[in-house]
Amino acid sequence: MSQWRKFQDRLLRGSSDNGIDFNELRTYLRRIGFAERTKGGHHIFTRDDVEEILNLQPKGRLAKAYQVKQVRNVVLRYGLQEDDDA
Repeated sequence: MSQWRKFQDRLLRGSSDNGIDFNELRTYLRRIGFAERTKGGHHIFTRDDVEEILNLQPKGRLAKAYQVKQVRNVVLRYGLQEDDDA
């Protein structure tokens, strides 16, 4: 199982929202097709086929737990899981 598949499993399980590395979350979102733009400390992720806009800010080196939950909800709602070791 690839590093990103393990990360995805941990993200979707929802048991460690307080321990998700911000840079890993950013990279994962880009891997599943989101475009990123940065404005100040805000990292804004969009994707043409996703209505929601994800606006993330780091808390130290970690992602904020409520934002991890938002990402998980969008990934599950739109079925955006990474299926292989791309």
